[in-house]
Amino acid sequence: MHGPAVLDRVAREEGGRIIATLIRHVGGDFALAEDALQDAYAVAAATWGTGNGAVPDNPGAWLTTTARRRAIDRLRRARALDDRIRVLEALAAREAAAPEDDEEEEMESSLHDDRLRLLFTCCHPALPLEARVALTLKSLGGLTTGEVARAFLLSEVAMHQRLTRARRKIADKGIPYRVPPDELLPERLAGVLAVVYLIFNEGHTAAGGPRLVRDELCTEAVRLGRLLAGLMPDEPEALGLLALMLLTDARRAARVDAQGRAVGLADQDRGRWDAEAIGEGAALLDRALRMARPGPYQLQAAIAALHATAPNWGATDWAQIAALYGALAAHDPSPVVTVNRAVAVGFAHGPQAGLDLLRALDGDPSLDGYVPLHAARAELLSRAGDGRGADAAYACAIAATGNMVQRAELEARRAAAAAPRRPSA
Repeated sequence: MHGPAVLDRVAREEGGRIIATLIRHVGGDFALAEDALQDAYAVAAATWGTGNGAVPDNPGAWLTTTARRRAIDRLRRARALDDRIRVLEALAAREAAAPEDDEEEEMESSLHDDRLRLLFTCCHPALPLEARVALTLKSLGGLTTGEVARAFLLSEVAMHQRLTRARRKIADKGIPYRVPPDELLPERLAGVLAVVYLIFNEGHTAAGGPRLVRDELCTEAVRLGRLLAGLMPDEPEALGLLALMLLTDARRAARVDAQGRAVGLADQDRGRWDAEAIGEGAALLDRALRMARPGPYQLQAAIAALHATAPNWGATDWAQIAALYGALAAHDPSPVVTVNRAVAVGFAHGPQAGLDLLRALDGDPSLDGYVPLHAARAELLSRAGDGRGADAAYACAIAATGNMVQRAELEARRAAAAAPRRPSA
């Protein structure tokens, strides 16, 4: 494999582990660790497989060592010759004597999966929930700052500022960066569930690029969800999240046609849905609901189950879905929930009822780039007979999306909505 391909694979598969090691070694300084790793990537890009050097036998260890040395260089250049320098130099000396010895000191923990350990480590309760989720998504979730910003309906600049504040608090307060013992896992669960959920969401509909679905993110989120459900089988929200992902991901094969075009839920071949995943998700949801501690993930899973078990589009129980979104709004009164509720209400009680709900979001500048809002408004306006309004809303949705498959789908919907309708015979 050529150097650039190796670097891309290692950055994708081992980047989270490497950055976690660096953060621990530099005393929780996220910015320093990330900058040092970027330096190492740049050196690798210039040397691996070129006339300047071969691809190393252990690329991940090479990147870790190079990044650690770059961290030392950055601290020296900043004249920050404090205890962290001595710690890093001691680690470098130890590594020179035993290059393969780069394992964390083990604590008594039930977390045996590396990625899950890192998620629980990053989701420290000393940070506000949104800050810890955003920082973990950026550092370990494989998402860019822009993709994290989209998940929180923020601008990229605002998200960058939030991440900077979180990193500064970790450094200023000396928040320890280590795997928590079992008794502290429950207090970090909400953050970990949110991270896994948002990784799945980005995989389900990518913010940008040539693919509608990022399969690797969906697969990894489901894998982590299984581990969480196994680790905490008495936590109904952990079961609810796994159920939600399975029931939603069951439709993956039918969401894009042979030409790579998006296929809406109404037109999907339900015979291509994964019946085994649907059955497993429904069973998990039943287990969670029997615990009588409902939460947002269970409610979303119940909605996904109604879609997954409807034999066809016309049989969808929109009244029940609308009612579940109403309950979800009581738990999580967010713009995302409002948009989805408006769509369901529009099918259950008519497009005007859905549009009435969307009015609550009018004038919110943070939603200017929220594609689902514009697309939902366009669909409801079209069904209500307001062709001009629908066209304008479609234009907003098309301008806001960075996903080429989604853009093509929206353009096709816009054209269909604008086409003159033939009079009935």
